[in-house]
Amino acid sequence: MAKRRKRGEGSVHLRKDGRWEGRVVVDYDDKGLPITKNVLAKTKSECTAKLKKLQETYGEKPNEKLQPDMTFGEWLDFWYQNYSKPRLRPKTQLDYENNIYQHIIPALGSIPLNKLTSNDLQQFYAQMKKGGRLNRTDIYGEGLSDRMVRACHTRCRTALDKAVQDGLIRTNPAADCKLPAQAVKEMQMLTREEMQRFLIQAKEEGYFELFLLELATGLRRGEVLALQWDDLDFTTGELRIQRQVYRANGKLVVSEPKTKAALRTIVLPPSLVEVLQEYRQGVTSRWMFPSPVTEDSPLDPATVRKRLQAILNHAGCKRVRFHDLRHVFVTTALESGMDVKTLSTIIGHVSAKTTLNIYTHVTDAMRQTAAAKIDRGIGKREPQGKSSSDGESLPTRADGTQSKAAFEPYKGKIRKPGTGCVTQINDHLWEGRYSPKWPDGKKHPRNIYARTESECEVKLAELIQQTKMEIAEAKRLAAAGNWEAAMALVGQKKARGARKNEIRA
Repeated sequence: MAKRRKRGEGSVHLRKDGRWEGRVVVDYDDKGLPITKNVLAKTKSECTAKLKKLQETYGEKPNEKLQPDMTFGEWLDFWYQNYSKPRLRPKTQLDYENNIYQHIIPALGSIPLNKLTSNDLQQFYAQMKKGGRLNRTDIYGEGLSDRMVRACHTRCRTALDKAVQDGLIRTNPAADCKLPAQAVKEMQMLTREEMQRFLIQAKEEGYFELFLLELATGLRRGEVLALQWDDLDFTTGELRIQRQVYRANGKLVVSEPKTKAALRTIVLPPSLVEVLQEYRQGVTSRWMFPSPVTEDSPLDPATVRKRLQAILNHAGCKRVRFHDLRHVFVTTALESGMDVKTLSTIIGHVSAKTTLNIYTHVTDAMRQTAAAKIDRGIGKREPQGKSSSDGESLPTRADGTQSKAAFEPYKGKIRKPGTGCVTQINDHLWEGRYSPKWPDGKKHPRNIYARTESECEVKLAELIQQTKMEIAEAKRLAAAGNWEAAMALVGQKKARGARKNEIRA
């Protein structure tokens, strides 16, 4: 059995041409990838001598500080900064840094790398489930989700795999850890009647073309918002998906999709092309769905999420995520007989296997439908009744045709001037805002936060009343020439702004 060379001594092997080659790492590049040099010789002893001389030429071995007894926190930080971070997108970097610096290092960072055990990791995962949440404990509870536990485990396992590869430890202690089962989030589907009401309401609120395109193509939210008019050929109906938009560090970022499969071209139905062509006449921006604030910027994904929930609420539909609209398209396509390979290409999956794994429940229902059709064909059974594709019977007219339920879109209510505005931020937080003019002639908005809409309205009314009193006092002080005291009243809004964090904590 060949003797294994020590870490840092390089490698020596016999080439096919009969010569011996020695190779050693002499440095690391900006991405943390190794830079190697090699030597060639006729004999193994001569090759070893040349290799040793090469190491002496380049001086001290790279990364001498990386030792088996370094702390796990030091290794995790080195692994992330040098091997992982350079390959990640800004949004993914935030997720990694939250896992590593907020959870893993505070709990396990002081343990020597070569002393870290599976038991240490297992106890850490159990503690995360029991009381690892750092904020919003009043809403979500003390423990973290199974998904967060699995994410932290993935960071630990990948970093420890690299430590094994570099010879710092012999085995990966994370390999034998038991994790919470990976829960599959149930997909929420809109019925055919709900989709009709949803699109009618979307048209009323100015988002018809956006959501119609989504239901007809199943694009990801970042993909549909990053579309530009140059991406669509109105003659052929071909639509190129070549970028995505997302928010990172408080800014909108436009970049290429993560995978090559996401770079694709799909063909739109002629009826949808006609709708978009008519919609194009009223848009002056290069973006298909521009921001209402800045025309040279795409629509913010967060804005679309909020508008989706508002439209669903006004249309009397169940709450679904934007991604669930993608599921609606896929389910409709499968039920209509589209083959999985074609569908996989349209929605941008890397392989058809991914599509099958996600939509197994749909293909199961299709098999049951096929079996029922065969039964009717062989046994000559009559169908039990005419129903919609989602299993719900639709109303029938006297002539036997199915009718659509009448729906009047919600028109919304206009708030009176001086009453502020109320906005839902997420499922558990509402914001009330009042923006009056102060004696300096500028608007200084003031905000309050609550967990329900009714509570927010009450707090907003109290805020407006108090602010009006302060404005009157500020005007009095300004008239008396005491501008410093008048502007001090304006500065009180900063103290109120801190209440947002108290509500969320």
